[in-house]
Order: sequence, then C-alpha cells, then structure tokens
Amino acid sequence: MSIRSKRKEEHLALAQMFFDEKKKNSFDQMHLLRPALPETVVDIDSIKTEMFNKNISAPFFINAMTGGSKKSYQVNKALAKVAARENIAMSLGSASILVSEHEQLDSFYVAREENPDGILIANVNPLTPVKNAQTIVNELQADALQIHINTVQEISMPEGDRNFKWIENIRELRQKITVPIIVKEVGFGIDTSALQLLQNINIELIDVAGSGGTNFAEIENGRNKRDVSYLEDLGLPTVITALKAQKLGLEFIVSGGVRNPLDVLKGLVLGGKYVGIANTFLQEYLKNGEDGLFEEIHAWKKELAGLVAIYGCNNLDELQQIKSYYDLPLKNIIDQIV
Repeated sequence: MSIRSKRKEEHLALAQMFFDEKKKNSFDQMHLLRPALPETVVDIDSIKTEMFNKNISAPFFINAMTGGSKKSYQVNKALAKVAARENIAMSLGSASILVSEHEQLDSFYVAREENPDGILIANVNPLTPVKNAQTIVNELQADALQIHINTVQEISMPEGDRNFKWIENIRELRQKITVPIIVKEVGFGIDTSALQLLQNINIELIDVAGSGGTNFAEIENGRNKRDVSYLEDLGLPTVITALKAQKLGLEFIVSGGVRNPLDVLKGLVLGGKYVGIANTFLQEYLKNGEDGLFEEIHAWKKELAGLVAIYGCNNLDELQQIKSYYDLPLKNIIDQIV
C-alpha cells in the first residue's frame, strides 16, 4: 500500500474514532423564529431543487470524504448507491492521488458506476495541473470539480504540502476546466479576504465548510509523532463563515458540523444554496450499513420537508425570510468580524 493510500485508510479510521454525534457547534447558538400558525401543508416536493442542470430531491448532499484505497472503494460504492436511490448529489474525496497512482481510479469511478445519471463531484488539491484535473473530470464523468483548500490540515500533516501559493492555479483551473468549479475548505472556514479573492476570479460556488464538525487538525494530530493539537482551534465557526459569504452576495454551500435536518434548514436560512454532510453520513453507514444510511437520508428528507412547513414556507426560495437570532457568545463574534 502506498503512503497516500495508507493515509486515506488512516483518515477513515480516525474520523470514526473522533466522531461525536453530540458535539456542540455554532448551529446550536443560532435560533429560528417559528410561526405558531404557519398555514402550510407538509409537501416532500417543497425541498426539490436543481444542481448543475440536474433535478435532485433535496438541497443537501453527501460531501467529500474518501477515495484512493481498498476500504474507500467499498465506502464510495455504498454512498453512491444510496445517492442514486435517494437522488441526491455526491462529492468524492480528493482524487489528486490519481496523478501518481492511476491504479486507484476504481475506488473513485465505482461511484459513477453505481450512479450513472446522478450528480457526481470530483475533488482535487489546489495545485493540481489543469491537464490532470481535466483528465480526472473526464474519467469520472464529473458534473463539477471541487478544489479543496486546507492549509491547517497540510501544516498539521508531517508529509503535508508547504506551498500555499494557490490562487493563480485556481484561477487557471477556473478558466480552463470545462465543468463548474467549487472551492471548498475542509472544516476551518473561509475569511472575507479569501472569499473576495475567489469572487474576483469568478468561482461559481464556494463551500464555506466552517469548524464544528470533522477537525482535520485533530485527525492529522492522531497520525503525528509530535503534538500539534494547538492547531485544532484555528477555524471560523460555520455560521460565521456563512454569514460572511452571504454578506458578499456569493452563491455558497454550507457545511461543517451538519448533524440533523434542523442544521440543514439553518444552513439554507443563512443563504446556502446547498448543504453538505460528510462524517455524519459516513458514520451512519459504518454503523448500520448501506440500508441504514438509505433509511437515514430518506428520513432527513421527510423531516426537512416538515421543518419547511412548520416555519411557514412552501418552498426553498422562501427560507431566507425566516428570522433568526443568536446566543450572546456567537453574536459577539458576529458583531466583531462579520
């Protein structure tokens, strides 16, 4: 097994070890005002939407997790089957390994085999050459390309990259790749200056991916001989980084610590066009198998439709009319930096 494949397996194991389904985050300090008389009817069709010119049954999707190892082959196969059954989008983990280890293609392509007509999003690092990125998009028949930005993870990783001059290559990827581009943090949030840089180079969609869910500094510290746990608190909370994107008028995805359908609703109220869920769905699959994950996602869709109704809305377009308020610790941060 190569070093990169071994790292992929370690990431899966450590994500499971550190997973805490009751972990508190910024969503808990955000509250929505609910009308006691909503005058609505629960309708599962109220949460249907479109993504990359394809119809999907819900605005939430399976976000980037894995690929590039034997175990990730099985994970991606199961996740893709569930995505196909429930007609939701799926993003793969970083496929940059394919540049040097093309034999790992099956662990990614299995997702397209299991979901030939659904939305599949490829993922690469920000220094991936355009030619390689386009090859990955073509081979996976991807509907979009996600570029992950992850400085804190890289600096936490003994073998991680140390070159963070990324914006020019991201610009070239945006100019030359033939599918839509998503730029995604990996759980530490995106600040205003970075959002503006991405806005200036016409990135279509930004996944703000704030802190509150999987912490890749914690995961990398679990692989590290030296304690770098001080890096674990460097992230911007998901609610904060979403508010920053909303203020700039960007189209964005909310992810980072999404644990339940109410968190999904809050992400949409914050202005997110879609909401990404990774480790919560991964752990459901690891615990209860493919059928368990299918039942969970099916339940999330019904519950999200119920939430849309009890908050007085008839469709996703109306959600940003919902009023919200914040606990004082989070409101203090908002007042200082948003």
